[in-house]
Amino acid sequence: MARMTMIEAVRSAMDVSMGRDDNVVIFGEDVGYFGGVFRATQGLQAKYGKTRCFDAPINESGILGTAIGMAAYGLKPCVEIQFADYMYPAYDQITQEAARIRYRSNGDFTCPIVVRMPTGGGIFGGQTHSQSPEALFTHVCGLKVIVPSNPYDAKGLLIAAIEDPDPVMFLEPKRLYNGPFDGHHERPVTPWSKHDLGEVPEGHYTIPIGKAEIRRAGSAVTVVAYGTMVHVALAAAEETGIDAEVIDLRSLLPLDLDTIVQSVKKTGRCVVVHEATLTSGFGGEIASLVQEYCFYSLEAPIVRVTGWDTPYPHAQEWDYFPGPARVGRALKEVMEG
Repeated sequence: MARMTMIEAVRSAMDVSMGRDDNVVIFGEDVGYFGGVFRATQGLQAKYGKTRCFDAPINESGILGTAIGMAAYGLKPCVEIQFADYMYPAYDQITQEAARIRYRSNGDFTCPIVVRMPTGGGIFGGQTHSQSPEALFTHVCGLKVIVPSNPYDAKGLLIAAIEDPDPVMFLEPKRLYNGPFDGHHERPVTPWSKHDLGEVPEGHYTIPIGKAEIRRAGSAVTVVAYGTMVHVALAAAEETGIDAEVIDLRSLLPLDLDTIVQSVKKTGRCVVVHEATLTSGFGGEIASLVQEYCFYSLEAPIVRVTGWDTPYPHAQEWDYFPGPARVGRALKEVMEG
């Protein structure tokens, strides 16, 4: 089986999808000849031509508006927002148009678009290249929201997203593009070529949207995470020696609530980890659901480990970034509760 980085896995997913379906089109800023700022679309224009993989103006609202029109007429656009931080001009198109077409038309029209966007920090990108806006999408009825944590999942989930009849927000943790970053910024990056989940089939396969994966079985505490924080949580569990069960959500909307509930009822404790800000972050929704469905099983208060309620700071990147030390302290806290 081939070994791929997450960038290569994402590219392979688009390549496979374009080869199987002539209606799949790729566009965004610099995705054509240049191959994307992270090279995720490199070679696709040369292979499929300028009508199926092409550059768009620097106009996020225009990119999404065009994609929605294409989708209404039967195409399947997979568009790139160069960084998740740039999606705000397109938020109106996403939430008011794409998310509502099926409802507004009583099912006569769907909107099979995928919006890819690199998300999160850890690359010294500062406040305008490091944001994690996933909660802004999970609040919107009609959208699906995916955050993969490894190359194998990224490819399978992206193909599933492209084949889905409804709009999918596909957030790619940029700190994971080249390796499974565990929060230890002082260490060399481990490449995906040395990780089991770097093994990616070259052909077509899908992973069901809405199904979480248990990355580490345990009985003492449940850790719910997604994206880069899955690897941070795994590192924290190993370093503290606590028998933590680590759940990789993969899909935030729809959410695999059953896996979370079964785990927390078994462990009696829960820590939720994400990189986005604390207030109104998606972890608040997870904590609320755990409280609602697992109240009589809880043996300690639910703890959230998140970014700060500030713009993403360039100078204090690694204080803001929820690393294994912060997650480890939370694990110890709930075990003492």
